[in-house]
Amino acid sequence: MRIFVLALDGVFDTGLTTVLDSLTMANSLGDATGMAATGFDITLVGMRSQVRTELGLQVPVRDMSSAPAPDWVVLPALNRMTGETLVPVLGRDDVVDALAALRSWRSGGARVAAACTGTFVLAESGLLDGGEATTTWWLSPLFRQRYPHVHLDAHRLVVPSGAALTAGAALSHLDLALWLIRNNSPELAALVAKYLVFDTRLSQSAYAISDHLSHSDPLVERFDRWVREHLGTAISLDAAADALATSPRTLSRRLNAVLGKTPVEYIQDLRIECAVHLLRTSKLTVDRIAEQVGYADGHTLRTLLRRRIGKGVRELRAS
Repeated sequence: MRIFVLALDGVFDTGLTTVLDSLTMANSLGDATGMAATGFDITLVGMRSQVRTELGLQVPVRDMSSAPAPDWVVLPALNRMTGETLVPVLGRDDVVDALAALRSWRSGGARVAAACTGTFVLAESGLLDGGEATTTWWLSPLFRQRYPHVHLDAHRLVVPSGAALTAGAALSHLDLALWLIRNNSPELAALVAKYLVFDTRLSQSAYAISDHLSHSDPLVERFDRWVREHLGTAISLDAAADALATSPRTLSRRLNAVLGKTPVEYIQDLRIECAVHLLRTSKLTVDRIAEQVGYADGHTLRTLLRRRIGKGVRELRAS
């Protein structure tokens, strides 16, 4: 499988290296274990001969004219964290050239992928129109406004749709790379994931979200903290609004503006996150875990796990 990784000036260092390291590790582990999987032919390309990451590191891009046509083009994020800094970059000369190149690669049969703010560049090209996509969660209101022809589902971390693949926030570059590997060899993807992300600790994503919320909307930050403190109880929107000295309508509006979610959806996300952690790291029964995260019984929790993340209790505990 031939993969172009397209680096633009100001590319997010972690995103770029995560994609390259994951695919390279897949090649190495595939060779070492003798897994029957087609390797990844990775070419790092750019729209200019000189490309630098946001931290100033020079990217050794290759002349695309001498490279075979790609099967996939992967676009890591640009390190722009707000709409005010991201939108002007979308009109930069090299980015405009990248839009034309993406359309050309797609017309030649290549599929396209992007993570985090890279999804904005992909959407700007028009290649996401009419399909589903996800994006980095805190910019989802801007994405919806700017690209009304894209069906945004910011609740999902990775969204394959037709010939396009999108992934959400910054560290979802790894999830995007693992999806590409899994599409080639599920066994190899599982092995790469064990080397890169296997851990029994609770994901830091919850704390990263809380940290970012503090810079986004104080009311949403306080809602997040209050829900976590009351996760094992029956939570109503009215009770949450009363505790936060606001109205249910205001709370719903602010949460949707920041996260693109309703209060009920966000509470369910936190409950599922906590339940998955307990299933993987404790020997509590399913009924006991359900009680701790605010569900009436284990059957309800089992149904939600299968519906939301596509896995059952046995699969989660085995992982």
